[in-house]
Amino acid sequence: MLVRQKIKNVKRLMTARSILFLLLLITLHSSLITVSHAERIKDIASFEGVRTNQVIGYGLVVGLDGTGDKGNATLQSISNVLKSSGITVKLSDVKAKNVAAVMVTSTLPPFPKPGVRIDALVSTIGDAKSLQGGTLLLTPLKGPDGTVYGLAQGPVSIGGFIGGAGGTTVQKNHLTTGKVPEGVTIEKDPNFMLGNGREIKLFLSKPDFATATEITRKINDELQFECAFTLDPSAVKLCVPDIYRGRMVELISRIEAVTVNVDVPAKVIINERTGTVVIGEKVRIAPVAIAHGSLTIEIRTDYRISQPPPFAPETAGTVVVPQRETAVKEQRASLMEVSGITLGEVIKGLNALGVTPRDLISILQALKAAGALRAELEII
Repeated sequence: MLVRQKIKNVKRLMTARSILFLLLLITLHSSLITVSHAERIKDIASFEGVRTNQVIGYGLVVGLDGTGDKGNATLQSISNVLKSSGITVKLSDVKAKNVAAVMVTSTLPPFPKPGVRIDALVSTIGDAKSLQGGTLLLTPLKGPDGTVYGLAQGPVSIGGFIGGAGGTTVQKNHLTTGKVPEGVTIEKDPNFMLGNGREIKLFLSKPDFATATEITRKINDELQFECAFTLDPSAVKLCVPDIYRGRMVELISRIEAVTVNVDVPAKVIINERTGTVVIGEKVRIAPVAIAHGSLTIEIRTDYRISQPPPFAPETAGTVVVPQRETAVKEQRASLMEVSGITLGEVIKGLNALGVTPRDLISILQALKAAGALRAELEII
């Protein structure tokens, strides 16, 4: 009896260890799945009021080596600049090919502060051939409301060059567009407001019902308070808890670090111009048989010369006779079953066809028309 009791105890101990080990494997597997499909909220959404703003201005780039504009509009701008400096000249007296009229654009980051420096993009609007070696004169940058938010000035960097003469030139990169690194000094910050103090909205970069619902659940779990509500597939409303009143930045930083499982739709992206095909992870193909072959028609023309016989009249000359040959080749195509419930199986099945990317685009379009492609087909 004592031996039997020991055997039973050993079996119970082994059974308990097996169950514990199995639970550990299940927990580890679930955690790996969660981590592999998780994204931070700050990477897939943005808060209301946290946004960029565009500014634009008209300016002049000087110091060019004869590659500037030749139009009267640029000459008038030069005359206006000289007049603002106390120098009055006639428009007919302005002869300058070293100046180019440009549009200066820049993007203000969220919550910019006066004195912060950002980059400016400079692009010609006239017939200037190059901005190489030029310097942008002081240019006010305005927003859509007409307010000046920044001032741009500095040397223009085009990241390329042009050299040579006499019909033989060497050119690298685009010469009529350049950048002024940290050439914009912010003078005024736009009015930003993070909600109204009691609530704030969160906007998804890609609207999705499942992802918006998951964000709401994760925020409520993180704060341990039912304060987040899903408004629609692209917006989540967050009521600010009382303990975070006046501490909006701290609340946002905590929420942005929360990870959520992003539900990505099944989609196939096709770029016919470059022959690029991108297949998403959720793409599925129902069992289907495919036969794909290509037809090649080759037309070749050979020219043969017919010489006149001896003692022929002087009017008889050499005659060129074209001879054309047409050949038609069609590759043999046999039916092949293609299906897949995972991305790996889909890729393996499509690769088995041994087709080029151009042919693959036609096959995917046919699969979509037949209803066998379980994904959205987007052509860009």
